[in-house]
Amino acid sequence: MKRFWDRADYAEVPGGFAITLDGKPLRLPGVDGRAAGFTLPSRPLAEAVAGEWQQAGSGKGGEMSLDEVPLTRLAGTGLDRIAPDPGPTVEAIARYAETDLLCYRAEDRRLAALEAADWDPILDWCAACHGARLHPTSGIAYRRQDPEALERLHGVVAQHSPLELSALGLAVPALGSLVLGLALSAGALDPVAAHRLSILDETYQEALWGEDAEALARRERLAADVALSARLLFLARAH
Repeated sequence: MKRFWDRADYAEVPGGFAITLDGKPLRLPGVDGRAAGFTLPSRPLAEAVAGEWQQAGSGKGGEMSLDEVPLTRLAGTGLDRIAPDPGPTVEAIARYAETDLLCYRAEDRRLAALEAADWDPILDWCAACHGARLHPTSGIAYRRQDPEALERLHGVVAQHSPLELSALGLAVPALGSLVLGLALSAGALDPVAAHRLSILDETYQEALWGEDAEALARRERLAADVALSARLLFLARAH
């Protein structure tokens, strides 16, 4: 896509803030294929999205990719795809609690001890903050969690706005854990800490057997996803 604008900015409109390119509202392809504008709920988020478009393509006439506007894409997913019907997204995110990473512990005693030291406090936080206690098990065999706890966590997810659900929809799969995703959303963990906890097993094995280039690249991609999710969560709530 060739950049056709000189200046990206934002303007206050009824219900929030719109992104403008040379004074004209930014419009992106919608679910139905039609171009659609979107209104962002906070000035800081609008500033950040406008900043992406100002930097994209390195000036008018340059080639740009939507990879240069990740915040725009994630926010657009929330407003265009999730907002009309949040239910399926809520269901998909909440389902991660049934097999949450933090509940499946290694059989290796040393690793299991590290997992308990790092993961148990987050499960305790979840129980204290949301009234939902998830129970760990050893090995990979499925353990059924308390239905009441799962229902409570479903309710917590459902309280998130479409933009927040878009962020969680990226972060939770990247972390393999609804509990870590909710801790990120609540500000109980920053993105670096959340990602570190999610790769505890990998880094333990890496310390024993050495680095794997493909695994490292994958972790870097997932860390970037978690960081982007946290950024959207913060900016969507800022004033």
